[in-house]
Amino acid sequence: MVLECGGVGYEVQLPMTSFYQLPEPGSEALIFTHFVVREDAQLLYGFASKAERALFRELIKTNGVGPKMALAILSGMSAEQFVDAVQAENVAGLTKIPGVGKKTAERLVVEMRDRLKNFGGTLLTPYADRLAGNAPLESTLVVDPQDDAIAALISLGYKAPMAAKVVAKVAAPGASSEQLIKDALKAML
Repeated sequence: MVLECGGVGYEVQLPMTSFYQLPEPGSEALIFTHFVVREDAQLLYGFASKAERALFRELIKTNGVGPKMALAILSGMSAEQFVDAVQAENVAGLTKIPGVGKKTAERLVVEMRDRLKNFGGTLLTPYADRLAGNAPLESTLVVDPQDDAIAALISLGYKAPMAAKVVAKVAAPGASSEQLIKDALKAML
């Protein structure tokens, strides 16, 4: 999709689960994005909820899963369905997703089950958004500004231990994630 923001059009790649939730063309839409910078391209991925974005971020940390594969996984099933499949070790269900073979599905189950904890339907991921279990995915969000700042620094290419150390150093009570990111970037100069 092309998202116009301030008169500039941005090409955003979305999983089909998010694409079907979009309003009519020309309407306002709220999209949670993840920016990927590679040597040959700068890519913007969009999601209808912070839960999908958090899961995407966890998926691309998995060995052998890049942004395209993560997008295919999220197009094949919702974030809740994926978490349920991983917790149930449902390799057969994961292989039904186009592009996910048996070895990839087994790797996803092994690597993701420790990162995704399912307590009453709650998606918990380190350095990502946390969601209330009984509410729809996009409704009740509790975001830790420090975790959000660390995730932003990691997406900018900083190593996780370094990002966590700097954010902890600049953390102030009541600081927003935006302020923490700015302060952390200044501290690293």
